[in-house]
Amino acid sequence: MGKILVNHRLRSRCALPVGSAKQTQTYPLGVAVAVLISVILAGWAYWPIIAGLSRTLRTSPDYSGGQVIPLMALVLVWRERKSLRQCEFAPCWWGGSILLLLAGTAGIYGSLSMRLSIERYAVVLAVAGLVLTLAGRQVFHRVLWILLFLFLMAPLPNMIHSRISPPLQRLATTGSVFLLEAVGAPVSREGNVVILDSSTRLAVAEACNGLRMLTAFVIVAAFIAYVVKRPRWHKGILLASSIPIAVLCNMLRIFATAMLMLCVSAELGQKFFHDFSGYVMMLATVWLLFGEVWLIDRIIMPEPESQQKREKAEGKPATGSRAAPSPETLRIVRRHGSVPQASTVKL
Repeated sequence: MGKILVNHRLRSRCALPVGSAKQTQTYPLGVAVAVLISVILAGWAYWPIIAGLSRTLRTSPDYSGGQVIPLMALVLVWRERKSLRQCEFAPCWWGGSILLLLAGTAGIYGSLSMRLSIERYAVVLAVAGLVLTLAGRQVFHRVLWILLFLFLMAPLPNMIHSRISPPLQRLATTGSVFLLEAVGAPVSREGNVVILDSSTRLAVAEACNGLRMLTAFVIVAAFIAYVVKRPRWHKGILLASSIPIAVLCNMLRIFATAMLMLCVSAELGQKFFHDFSGYVMMLATVWLLFGEVWLIDRIIMPEPESQQKREKAEGKPATGSRAAPSPETLRIVRRHGSVPQASTVKL
């Protein structure tokens, strides 16, 4: 009883309402059971699509990077755990039902029309519908970008894949030949085949068009753009720049392979091309993306308001604002009538 009276007096002195203490939310067992049943039913309904998508990601060389997207999404959700605890748990039945109905319709349409891409996108819509239905709008808005990140897990539709693959293949061949000619290497071209020293032939096959590198770079750039604390248009530049960086890195990969075949041996060049070049280029891409973030910070000056907000968050005095005078300075002002402008008086 005495502890309650002391708490009441302290809150009255601090001008706080007595009942404003933060209460921990407790959820009944029925809600946890409903969540578990919903997840099991959704997994059972979409399991054939999920299993087919998993086989495609394991066997397709162009979209193998999609296997790490669920793990990346879990890492991002874990990173937002503190902000998610502050969200209100209020299920949104009508909004979630609309998303779930849209996901079911898309899945049925994709199955009847034999369009696997629509079926796979329906799985992501179903996950978004479950989050909105069971967790509510605040949680849904907090994890919206993570849900959009899951769309990168599904391979591109065949129509889009067939249209971008040949141009990427020709661009990789043209760019690598240009780099070889720039360094004075004896090179010629026949279609998508690079001829080195009139005898060694390096075929830029369809598997070497750079689509695998492009998808992997976009995934990494999207992850980094979400993690770094920058304005949204900075993140947009970072994400958009991953496409030309991927194309350039694929050209450099073919160029490095050709130089190894010319200077060392054809066997070493082929081994580097198939075994090590992808890891080297992925590491180089991560450094390029972080270098781009550093370069944007150096080139683009922050706005005064955003700079003051950042300094306030860091506990620093805002730029351009005068600090409050100390009592000793006020005494000097009363005594002499002015404060020296060029020097600081310390007592």
